[in-house]
Amino acid sequence: MSGDPRDEIVQHLPALRAFALSLTRNGAVADDMVQDTLVKAWSKISTFEAGTNMRAWLFTILRNTYYSNRRKAGREVSDADGIFTESLSEKPAHDGRLQMADFRRAFVQLTDEQREALILVGAQGFSYEAAAETCGVAVGTIKSRVNRARARLAELLHMDDAEGLEMTDQATMAVVTGGRPAAR
Repeated sequence: MSGDPRDEIVQHLPALRAFALSLTRNGAVADDMVQDTLVKAWSKISTFEAGTNMRAWLFTILRNTYYSNRRKAGREVSDADGIFTESLSEKPAHDGRLQMADFRRAFVQLTDEQREALILVGAQGFSYEAAAETCGVAVGTIKSRVNRARARLAELLHMDDAEGLEMTDQATMAVVTGGRPAAR
């Protein structure tokens, strides 16, 4: 994209917020984290290399912000009652509602690293290479995290290879099945 790279930032806001929500499971905290990410990106725009992946750059800043905040907090907030999880989004108004609730309960049982890998590769459509770069790990590590996370989700959801999951959320389906989300 030619011109000022700041012009491109706004198109990535929905994806940044979705990623922040997947990490924090709290809408207010996710919004704050996206705002912090934008302030950091805006102030460090001179370090962005024109012609590279703006989305990956922003996701890296957001991810680093998340882990910095977690280190500062010194502890993880428990969500045993599912209060934060339930606030992520509105439930579908049809038969997929129960499957989505089951998925959410299973998804929060994954490790932070597994959730992060699934969101980047499955829901956001990052390549393994881009996800590995964003997370600062080897490609094989991302592949392993995604594979283990999908296997754990299938186990938690009591799914076998022949079974499908009926949900309207294409990003969620991509996370579980390894496919790409449908174009919007």
